[in-house]
Amino acid sequence: MSAPTTFALALSNETATAHLMADLALLIGPGDVITLSGDLGAGKTAAARAMIRYLAGDDTIEVPSPTFTLAQSYDLPPFPLIHADLYRVNDPMELEEIGLSPLPEATVALIEWPERAPGALPPDRIDIALSHRPALGSAARAAEITGYGKAAAQVARLKALRQFLDRAGYIDARRQRMAGDASTRSYARLIRDDGVVILMNSPRRPDGPAIYAGKSYSAAVHLAEDVRPFVAIDGGLRERGFSAPAIHHADLEAGFLITEDFGSEGVIEGDPPRPIAERYEAATDMLAALHREPLPEKLPLAQEFTYAIPLFDTDALLVEIGLMLEWYLPDRGAEPSDDLRAEFVTLWRDLLAKPAAAPRTWVLRDFHSPNLIWLAGREGIARVGIIDFQDAVLGPAAYDLVSLLQDARIDVPEQLELSLFAHYIKARRAADESFDAAQFAELYAIMSTQRNTRLLGTFARLNRRDGKPQYLRHQPRIWTYLNRSLAHPALARLKEWYSANVPPPVP
Repeated sequence: MSAPTTFALALSNETATAHLMADLALLIGPGDVITLSGDLGAGKTAAARAMIRYLAGDDTIEVPSPTFTLAQSYDLPPFPLIHADLYRVNDPMELEEIGLSPLPEATVALIEWPERAPGALPPDRIDIALSHRPALGSAARAAEITGYGKAAAQVARLKALRQFLDRAGYIDARRQRMAGDASTRSYARLIRDDGVVILMNSPRRPDGPAIYAGKSYSAAVHLAEDVRPFVAIDGGLRERGFSAPAIHHADLEAGFLITEDFGSEGVIEGDPPRPIAERYEAATDMLAALHREPLPEKLPLAQEFTYAIPLFDTDALLVEIGLMLEWYLPDRGAEPSDDLRAEFVTLWRDLLAKPAAAPRTWVLRDFHSPNLIWLAGREGIARVGIIDFQDAVLGPAAYDLVSLLQDARIDVPEQLELSLFAHYIKARRAADESFDAAQFAELYAIMSTQRNTRLLGTFARLNRRDGKPQYLRHQPRIWTYLNRSLAHPALARLKEWYSANVPPPVP
């Protein structure tokens, strides 16, 4: 077990305590345990209340002290949380009655008065010891934060985050939680009188098992390992007039950024959400403009360093679609045999020879509605704000057009898809009369089938491995897109294989 990590800081008032708890909330996840110790009136419940309100995104939510109920549960947007007070616990058996023995899985536990039941505490936990500091004011507190076991790394990161915010001048900014994504990154708005910015917490991606020719999945498919690719691609896009956020402060080693806030106006509307055709057309124009530019394969990063954009090669594409075999088919009760796996790979390797030979451009990779912000105050394609591109690779232009026109998160009507596809072709041919529309349509069908095959597997994995069942609701939509593209004549043999071996998702 690693040695505990500890740091101390002064908190001038309850607002400073709330900022600390918001910063910690940015770094925790299901299964984490945070204990709050200190004398009566030290501010334990106030600290817990601040974290719960931050995670709820609601500063008015009632968070009573659980002194008499012993425990209170909250179903918060990022994860469930249980807030417990052990002051009145006299017998360890009482912990079972309030759901704390054993500690609930996939839940964050905030525990006041942990010293009342030391034997029930897990070895991996964060302790915040609060004490009065009357010399600094009646509301001032001192906090000593200690990470035990695996939580030592979280406390070290919390200290680094606080130092970064202090250097950047945002230590006293109000924090506002932002919804995260399927990655390990997390975000918050930092609000001062002079404006609002975005804090990005992007820890280095941990290495997974090396099961893909000696590489982890993320390395095999060229997912960003740290924040550097985001910074490099961001600079490359902005230099060429595209609307990527300005980066105001960066700690590349630690993985913290403070960036321009594009706001929250998107490219969809309604309930259920649907595309705003004008905005999707502008996004299509943006892609056409990007794809007709000569783009470098290396970008400047910091000082004398450069970033080489990885190649979206056939091996990476095959590893991605392998998620169909590894996760989706077993999830649907269809464990593939070795012969079926070999057939699948052979069919796909033949098909992927075509995109491998196609002209290369920057593939931003997740160019769809959650990652597009509408900037109404700008003009032309600059109205399309792009916020997710750290996994960019060199590959076929068709991939990002598929990401947009077959949006994984919302239904894009087939007629709108066809109309915008034609709009893209027209824009490309206006700049280059030799642009081959038929060849591009074939590449579009291949990359659509590749992407949607991967997504079926990805969403099954998010459910079964990561405990995120909410992504399963997108599978029927992905299935619809998949079948649209399998209708292309170039995919006839693959369509036969899918028809025989791939069951549809649960509606």
